[in-house]
Amino acid sequence: MSKTRDHAAMEKRRKRAGQLFTKDYSAPEVARRLGVARQVAYRWKTAWDQGGSSALASKGPAGPKSKLTAEQTQQVTQALLAGPAVYGYKTALWTLPRVASLIEDLTGVDYHPGHVWRWLGASGFSCQRPERRAVERDAKAVRRWHRAGWPALKKRPDNKSEPSSLSMKAD
Repeated sequence: MSKTRDHAAMEKRRKRAGQLFTKDYSAPEVARRLGVARQVAYRWKTAWDQGGSSALASKGPAGPKSKLTAEQTQQVTQALLAGPAVYGYKTALWTLPRVASLIEDLTGVDYHPGHVWRWLGASGFSCQRPERRAVERDAKAVRRWHRAGWPALKKRPDNKSEPSSLSMKAD
C-alpha cells in the first residue's frame, strides 16, 4: 500500500499555483517554481481557468468511504483491545472471521473476513502469529540446557587460554 498523503500540503501547493496563475505565470514556470511536472501544472491551470481558486481545493482521500463511522471504529477498537475471551472465545486469538463477526455484532456493518485485514491495518493493528510452544515446556530446563548443554556441543571451546590449531604459530 502507498504511504498516506498530506492533503493539506498538496492543497496549499495548488493554491500557491493559483496565486502564480493570477500573476500571469505560465504553466511551465509554475511547474518549475513548485517542483511539479508540467502536465500537472497544465491540469491545475485548466481547473483554475474553469473554476478559480475553489477548483484547486482538496477533494479528500480517493477511494470508497469507510463503512464504519469514527465512533463505530473506536467502539470496535476498544472491543479488540479487551480481548476475545470477553466475547466468549476459548482462545486468546483474534482471527479475521472473529473480527468480522465482532464488527457485525457491534455495528451491524458486514465485512467479508478476507477484507477485515485492510480495516485492521488502517486502524493501526498488525498481523501477529502466536509462538507455538509445547504445553509441557519447562523454561528452567531450557535455560539450564542453554548454559550447560549447548556450550558442550560447540565446535570451539569457550576457554580462550588454549589456542586452537588455527591460531597456533609455527616455530
